[in-house]
Amino acid sequence: MLIHRAFWFLRHGETDWNAQGLSQGNVDIPLNPTGIAQAHAAAAMLRNRGIASIVASPLSRAHDTAKTAAAALGLPVELDEGLREVSFGAQEGQPMSEWFSHWVEGIYTPPDAESFASLRARSVAAINRALAQPAPVLVVAHGALFRALRAEMGLEPNVRTPNAMPFFCEPGTPWTLKPAVEAG
Repeated sequence: MLIHRAFWFLRHGETDWNAQGLSQGNVDIPLNPTGIAQAHAAAAMLRNRGIASIVASPLSRAHDTAKTAAAALGLPVELDEGLREVSFGAQEGQPMSEWFSHWVEGIYTPPDAESFASLRARSVAAINRALAQPAPVLVVAHGALFRALRAEMGLEPNVRTPNAMPFFCEPGTPWTLKPAVEAG
């Protein structure tokens, strides 16, 4: 169960594979120039929010996004393997298509991939570890991982999270997600 404590969530900036509609999963695809610019814009949106801790996925697209935010906020970045993006197995590097919705629904898992249920359990454990850090915490990770968190928050899971748009996540039934442009 997800600890009922507010936190910030930031999906990494854009990569070439994002732009091409390819599933990345555990493949370590770096930020592209658009993604780097998005990370800087996100960092600016996160200033003056009182963020005290940053925890990120070790994959470079998330880690580099987190380092950009950390530089703007004057904070270190802690890495957590549990925030790593899901392994899509045989679907990594392939176009996103109908299989993805079936994966979120739990009715299909690609060969050699992690199930949505497994990702959900892993992401909850990682967020709970992050929330043990001084608050408020900024978590920088991935889109599929945030879908798993949305499911745990009582929200529709199969919603695409924009690249590098910070969301303030507030506990409730269901949780409330506010983009940084709307969060107070």
